Amino acid sequence: MLRRLQRERKEYLYRKHSEGAERVLLEKKRRVREALEEGKPIPTELRNEEHELRRLIDLDDQDRAGTFHLESLAFHSNVIDDEYANVALAEPKILLTTSRNPSQPLTQFAKELKVVFPNAQRMNRGGQVISEIVESCRAHNITDLILVHDGLIVSHLPNGPTAYFGLLNVVTRHDIKDRKAIGKMSEAYPHLILDNFTTKAGARTANILKHLFPVPKPDSKRIITFANRDDYISFRHHVYEKRGGPNSIDLKEVGPRLELRLYKIRLGTVEQNEARDEYTLRPFMNTAKRQKILGS
Repeated sequence: MLRRLQRERKEYLYRKHSEGAERVLLEKKRRVREALEEGKPIPTELRNEEHELRRLIDLDDQDRAGTFHLESLAFHSNVIDDEYANVALAEPKILLTTSRNPSQPLTQFAKELKVVFPNAQRMNRGGQVISEIVESCRAHNITDLILVHDGLIVSHLPNGPTAYFGLLNVVTRHDIKDRKAIGKMSEAYPHLILDNFTTKAGARTANILKHLFPVPKPDSKRIITFANRDDYISFRHHVYEKRGGPNSIDLKEVGPRLELRLYKIRLGTVEQNEARDEYTLRPFMNTAKRQKILGS
């Protein structure tokens, strides 16, 4: 089992390296094509490769017969090595656990999160180490592992990525003061609202979050919102009813409510400390007032 996982991981890293080289070549061909179409000089750094790039562009035009544009490939999403390429084949299965010796509020919060995520199972951590939990998840075809402690760790299996979030302003369902305004907890698959994830890191974060939920039915009356404001992601959970007809909607909060602060995305799974970090929140980013990492 261990050798097979190591082999799969090496193949995964090799595909990612190969894809990176291909994307660099596609970008070079795009720049040369634009220069030729607009009658501009070839960029200085590409002049030594101009002859070969022109030959490759001509071959692309012959193969695609003008029906497929190179520009659409230059910023194409990760297709060779997309960790979520096969998520449509089956619904997500989530294992949710906590740190060791969790407090009573943390245990209560984990119970509420289990209901938030469809097809989720909660496990008491006990004395198990992370590597044992991940190995068990792989053996039982778990797609995502969520670890709740003073923050939130979301690790996609079998190869990653892993997102690390800080937790702020957590209000559990039982702590919401206006009890009459609370809606009933629904087990229907929710519709998702992902607001203001416009940058590359933001799109990556939204991709990690949205694949924790299966595809809902069109008539589902449950809504989960992830709204990014100044790199703080607000999580809200609502249900609605149309009591007075299609133009009248009664919206009720279900809870819990919380804020997430992304501080790291790692390309591997949670136990792979040697994996490369795709994004890390640096101290100077907190002082750059105009810099928005996840969205505008």
